[in-house]
Amino acid sequence: MRRAAVAVAAGAMAVSLAACGSAKESKGNDDSSSASSAKKGDDITVGLLLPENKTARYEKFDRPMIEKKVAELTNGKGKVEYNNARQDANLQAQQVDTMITNKVDVLIIDAVDAKAIQNSVKKAVDQGIKVVAYDRLAEGPISAYTSFDNVEVGKTQGEALLKALGDKATKSSKIVMINGSVTDPNAKQFKDGAHSVLDGKVTIAKEYDTKEWAPDNANSEMEAAISAVGKKNIVGVYSANDSMAGAIITANKAAGLNIPVTGQDAELAGVQRIVTGDQYMSVYKSYPQEAATAAQMAVALAKGESLDSIAKDKISSASAKDIPSVLVPVVSLTKDNIKDTVVKDGIYTIDEICSGKYKAACDKLGLNK
Repeated sequence: MRRAAVAVAAGAMAVSLAACGSAKESKGNDDSSSASSAKKGDDITVGLLLPENKTARYEKFDRPMIEKKVAELTNGKGKVEYNNARQDANLQAQQVDTMITNKVDVLIIDAVDAKAIQNSVKKAVDQGIKVVAYDRLAEGPISAYTSFDNVEVGKTQGEALLKALGDKATKSSKIVMINGSVTDPNAKQFKDGAHSVLDGKVTIAKEYDTKEWAPDNANSEMEAAISAVGKKNIVGVYSANDSMAGAIITANKAAGLNIPVTGQDAELAGVQRIVTGDQYMSVYKSYPQEAATAAQMAVALAKGESLDSIAKDKISSASAKDIPSVLVPVVSLTKDNIKDTVVKDGIYTIDEICSGKYKAACDKLGLNK
């Protein structure tokens, strides 16, 4: 199903929106908000709530891309009302309340805590405000969902780590797994995908779920793993994202350890570490495609349209069934395909990647044209 969803996602972006809704609890949303579902023009307000600002992607990519796409889809008349929860679930709940008070037409929510947000989602829906779950599958009667194939992300990371290890990838070889936060449902899916590849191929000597995805916590966890396992006994590290990878690599260097480390999000610092060889890989996810999909869903819902022609897949959460969904494909980013991914898609220029101390390493890779 995931592979089918990915194929659909790639083609769905060019298709105009038509008619649908989600089932059961999400259908209840459709039935109870018939007044708000009346056709509207371009003069709409989209509420956008993002979870944190420690990870570079949200302010650098997601927010401006969603704002740009909403403007395009509404002939410049649509507005985006924005807030960032700074990794605080209680603050995000307050922000939903503010959006309801301000009578936004639709909400895009990337939840800090997917379960804790459920009551806030229901509150919004009860006021006729439909909710698009963005990047993380929030609980509650959401009307649409877009993200990446998160299990595939974990598999991609695991497969890349095994490739990096080469003949060191044996059942007795010890690695450390540093996963994301337990409050993020994506983190579990990344972890599940990675385990499906790594289990039985290597020994996971230490494994951590990192509170709030905080790099400082990841650094402490890696230091503890080195102390417990012994630096000579660790051959690689599964890191769930780039921000944590940077902190893990700092701990490794302090211990005199140079081993493959994975990542995710293709942050500029992560790409630069890949150029220098400090980090083996990242997972590149097309934020433009994910952001554009969320904006298309939100604008359609705000206008009283539906999602049949874009959201070909259905995903269920613990509290909603058959949610119209789009899953965007992912790519393993290594030193060999930087030009064909983040540069080609306009995420970064070669000048940005190869600035200052990174120029010599870029020259060695031929990353200078």
